[in-house]
Amino acid sequence: MPIIRVDGPKVTDIDKKRKFVKEVTTAASTLYGLPESIIVVLLQENSPDNVASGGQLICDLHESD
Repeated sequence: MPIIRVDGPKVTDIDKKRKFVKEVTTAASTLYGLPESIIVVLLQENSPDNVASGGQLICDLHESD
């Protein structure tokens, strides 16, 4: 059973999450030739103060915008 993990920012719109996991599941099912029922998608939501890029917290990078 394929497990797909997506790390990203918090998404508050549940309908957007539903659409996203459906599309990811469908794509994986097509790619692997497996039924959608065995595809697992895990969403890990991270706040900008818990993610860094280039040695800087994301929250600090957006302060200068």
